[in-house]
Amino acid sequence: MLQKFEIFPKRYGFYPYIWMIYLAMPIYYLWVARGHELYIGLSAFLVFILTYRQLYMTAGTVLFSYWMTLQMLTVFILTVVIDLNMFFLGFFTANFIGWYTDKRMFRLFLLVFAIVQTIPIAIHFSSLTASQLMFFTPFYLIMLASPYGIRSMMQQRHLEEQLDEAQQHIKELIKREERMRIARDLHDTMGHTLSLITLKSELVTKLIVKNPERAVQEAREIERTSRAALREVRQLVSDMRAISIPEAVADAIEMLKSADITLQVTQEQDSYDDVPDLTQNMASLCLIEAVTNIVKHSQATRSTLSIERTQEGIKLRIRDNGQGIDSSKPHGNGLKGMSERLNLIDGSLQISSDSAGTELSFFFPLIVSDSQGGVSS
Repeated sequence: MLQKFEIFPKRYGFYPYIWMIYLAMPIYYLWVARGHELYIGLSAFLVFILTYRQLYMTAGTVLFSYWMTLQMLTVFILTVVIDLNMFFLGFFTANFIGWYTDKRMFRLFLLVFAIVQTIPIAIHFSSLTASQLMFFTPFYLIMLASPYGIRSMMQQRHLEEQLDEAQQHIKELIKREERMRIARDLHDTMGHTLSLITLKSELVTKLIVKNPERAVQEAREIERTSRAALREVRQLVSDMRAISIPEAVADAIEMLKSADITLQVTQEQDSYDDVPDLTQNMASLCLIEAVTNIVKHSQATRSTLSIERTQEGIKLRIRDNGQGIDSSKPHGNGLKGMSERLNLIDGSLQISSDSAGTELSFFFPLIVSDSQGGVSS
């Protein structure tokens, strides 16, 4: 399958395009060039633009250093052949040098860059006036110092990504440990009881004809055992911590904020103490899953969330201004998981998606535990 062509990787957003504004300056100096200088300068400039794109496309790979070297060469040619002011294209290269995480490579390319940028100034030094020299000097120093700042920012971003990965890993470990704990508790609690019920049920089948009175006694014993098991399961479930709607809203705000996506929340009340825990837990899980999908797949910048409490249940609507859902592709596991949860409690999910974004509308009926450990709405 052919990959869709990209001018720049989407993960960088508009950042690469903003930098291209500064290419207006070299275009002016190329415009006034003549003869062989024009052909050499135009060729070098086109190669420079190519290297600018490729440095974004090859970041973190071996090819990155090759394109870096080629870009420094084009800046050197443009500065020597066309005009000394082409020297300022070095700010592009200085930015990319700061992307090196390896300290040795960073220092090597910074040294080479300093030499390449110094030679044109040395060549034109005799023709520079004192005012021109004072003009170039601070920019020259800033150009050599800026990779340190860029590298520090990149390291900070990398640390934040590692922290997010570590937090996600911790969450997964906690979930796994919780599943194992529940499995152990269910095995310890229910294993013996279910085996006992199975044996007594087989015994009742045999005694129905031979000894009806004994069969009735065993059947009553099965009933008492099953009720005890039901109480144990209900106690186990009640010990599991449910996520409340306010907690889920706070988590959603934090998740979207970390992804630079604004969230506007509209809700009639701040407390949902009158809403059963099961309904709150289902609503919270679906909300977190919906927000996770927005962060991972939507490429949105804004989102809205409205929560309405009715007599029948909770109505929740979340919308983003992202790229929408591709109808030609099957829904992912996230949407399937939400639909399965809602089917368990007779809830509903409506999906509306177009090029302007996606809207998910949920309805969660009020589910409460009855006196026998079941559920009712």
